[in-house]
Order: sequence, then structure tokens, then C-alpha cells
Amino acid sequence: MSTTNSLKNDYKERIVPALMKEFGYKSIMQVPHLEKIVLNQGLGIAVADKKIIDTAVNEMTAITGQKAVATLSRKDISNFKLRKQMPIGVRVTLRNENMYEFLERLVRVALPRIRDFKGIESKLDGSGNYTLGIQEQIIFPEINIDGISRLLGMNITFVTSAKTDEEGFSLLKQFGLPFKHN
Repeated sequence: MSTTNSLKNDYKERIVPALMKEFGYKSIMQVPHLEKIVLNQGLGIAVADKKIIDTAVNEMTAITGQKAVATLSRKDISNFKLRKQMPIGVRVTLRNENMYEFLERLVRVALPRIRDFKGIESKLDGSGNYTLGIQEQIIFPEINIDGISRLLGMNITFVTSAKTDEEGFSLLKQFGLPFKHN
């Protein structure tokens, strides 16, 4: 657990002063912080095969170290053979220690394992949050490649307290997210 403290301490000791200087904040409380990281997998293919959800829950739990939950459909859609309350996805919300630990593993281990990796897109959502799309779950070392039946992608959303994209981008860059140089 010492790695989690290093990223949290890094935020307090290095990132906060850097952002205060960059944006001219008067108080530490004005400095944006990372509120949570949400991992989400949409599994429309699970309508045909229920085991896909169980596999995805187990993989997501292994990746994050926190129990994943199945997301359920809200309404019936006959064209997709979908009924209300059917499991069609998996998600995990990470906060505090788990969030910092996952962020460190993502930046230091998982992202560098992507083939031909040149950085991630630098487009935020307009209110300081960022969503990263990953095509394959096998970039995480917790996943045993031999046990994979199908490659599944996921979205990783970084929710910050930043008011603007500029502040959110600067915060995430300070945390070590490898953005492309535009």
C-alpha cells in the first residue's frame, strides 16, 4: 500500500503547489482534485450469452481490486432482443486509496503496454472530466491472456473537481497521464 501514499503525497506536495502557481489560486481548497475514477464496460453482446457478464465482472474485479457490479438495462428494446433489467454492462467506481493505486498502475504499467502507443487524446468533456477509451482489457497485467475468450474494451472516466477543461487537463497531466503533444 506504500505506492498509493506516494501518489497521494505527490498530489499534496508537488501537484497542489504547481497548480496554485499555474492558475494563481489563493487557497489550497481552490485547487482541483481527482474525485473518482469510473471504469465501465458496455456489453451488448451479453444479451445472447449470460456468461460474458460473469467473466467481465471477474476481470474488472481483478483489474481494480474492487468488486465490479453488473449494470442493467432500463427498458425493453425488441430489435435488440433486450428486456428490462437484463445485465448489459459492468462498472466499478474507485475512490480514495483504490483510486490512486489504480491510477498509478494505469499510468506506469498498463498504458505503456499498448502496442504503438503514442499518447492519449487530450479532449476533455467541457467541465474538467476526462474519459479514456481502451480497446483491449489485456493491457492490464492482472488479466491472464490464456484465459481470455474475447477481447473487450472499456471506458475509464476521471472525474475531477476542476471547473474548466484547462484546469482538469493540467491536473491529469500532473498525475502523469501521457497526453499526445498537439
